[in-house]
Amino acid sequence: MRACVQRVQRASVTVDDEIVGEIGAGLLVLLGVGEGDSEADVGWLAEKICALRVFADDEDKVNLSLDDIGGALLAVSQFTLYADCRKGRRPSFTAAARPEVGEALYERFVAAITARGIPVATGRFGAQMQVALVNDGPFTLLLDSQKLF
Repeated sequence: MRACVQRVQRASVTVDDEIVGEIGAGLLVLLGVGEGDSEADVGWLAEKICALRVFADDEDKVNLSLDDIGGALLAVSQFTLYADCRKGRRPSFTAAARPEVGEALYERFVAAITARGIPVATGRFGAQMQVALVNDGPFTLLLDSQKLF
């Protein structure tokens, strides 16, 4: 699984002119599911994201996690994180999981974050979405569960 994690002051996702998910301070996670990803990837990524120390403490040092600050998370599915742009001009998405697999693991990721007591808002899987955010920092990280193995 791949995640683009952005520390935000606020973020929202809109589908058909309707806001379907929004958060205040916390993390926006653009989540891609790849071929071969499994429950193990979900668990590792959920744990890693919730425990990342990316928020400032009283001394303005990045020592606090999402758990520590009581922040929220906005999860948006994004298969384009698996784009391969090495050849030609049109990206290939063959490394992305099939939609039914991607949706199931995306939902498991949301459930894993929710189980930790983190408020979670979501986009709508497979929909054309508009994502708005105020990136705090900016602070953006890229995580890939396959780089562990």
